[in-house]
Amino acid sequence: MTHPFFNLYSHGFARVAVGVPECRVADPAFNAEQTILLARQAADGGAVLVAFPELGLSAYTCDDLFHQRALLRECELALQRIVEASAGINAALIVGLPVLVEHQLFNCAVVVAGGKIQGVVPKSYLPNYWEFYEARQFSSADCAATPLVSLLGAEVPFGADLLFEIESIPFFRFHAEICEDVWVPIPPSSF
Repeated sequence: MTHPFFNLYSHGFARVAVGVPECRVADPAFNAEQTILLARQAADGGAVLVAFPELGLSAYTCDDLFHQRALLRECELALQRIVEASAGINAALIVGLPVLVEHQLFNCAVVVAGGKIQGVVPKSYLPNYWEFYEARQFSSADCAATPLVSLLGAEVPFGADLLFEIESIPFFRFHAEICEDVWVPIPPSSF
């Protein structure tokens, strides 16, 4: 048996991975399978947290397709597949997808671990310059009127201020921010 001193988690460190799966535009089922494949590889390599691309289940470039109920429904089914698979993956996963909440569409990072959705983090700062026009499709996190969202039949925390823990790793907590949220002068993590 290895002495706890030689375990990096005993010293406040965590192995985090970034997964960039092959992605097809508006094909959430395919994108979910690619995400699961990389999640398993990362967890087998010792990662306890695996982050995936913004809007990785739908693909970022869906533009007005984001307003199609069929795409949103397929994204939820893809998320359900990832949630089910996460029961056998020893890591927390952060996956990106559009989420409809009270008639508003949000660009979200969904944290999944142990076969459950741990929470949903909406993007706060939506870029609207050059080739980016996210405000056309999405609402900002500050427009959200509820701290809970119903997703896959469960009420889960919803907000840009969520902190997450992995019970199997003492003192490991993390927060999720999406793209532009990280580099604005006052990011959501400041609050």
